[in-house]
Amino acid sequence: MTRRIDLTGKRFGRLVVVSWVGHAGNGNAMWHCQCDCGNTLDVDSYRLRRGTTQSCGCLRRERSREVMLTTPVLREHAGCAAQLGVANGTNVSASLNIRVTNRSGVVGVSFDQASQTWNARLMLRGRIVLNQRFHRFNEAVAARREAEARYFPDRTRTALPPAVNQSTEMTH
Repeated sequence: MTRRIDLTGKRFGRLVVVSWVGHAGNGNAMWHCQCDCGNTLDVDSYRLRRGTTQSCGCLRRERSREVMLTTPVLREHAGCAAQLGVANGTNVSASLNIRVTNRSGVVGVSFDQASQTWNARLMLRGRIVLNQRFHRFNEAVAARREAEARYFPDRTRTALPPAVNQSTEMTH
């Protein structure tokens, strides 16, 4: 095991390291820090040294508030759930919009290399309401679309991928 670097008394953004706490689950040193706003928190040394964590969260809140106050469109729609795409306590736009990392072309459908199956998933209010495996891509897509129709009946997607022929099996 390598020797830990003593960070006591050093400043990282708004945080000043007070004392060593112990080791994190990943083996990195954990440090007890005091934020300029008065809050204290324990932070992994890697996150401190890389600048990932610079405050207790107060910096992020301040920046978010500044953006909200200086952006007219955001101020106009502040607090309007319809603009945010929230339905039944779930961010619908996050559940229905395709991510950059998606490789299947369908939201909530992914290929599992280990089992060589297609997975269809959907979360609602922090709970998984759909988590099934299929041997065929089109079956996973159908299950995902059925779940979307069931849990988000008032929402329609504008850019659905083309339907896959039922007899065709898509390979990854």
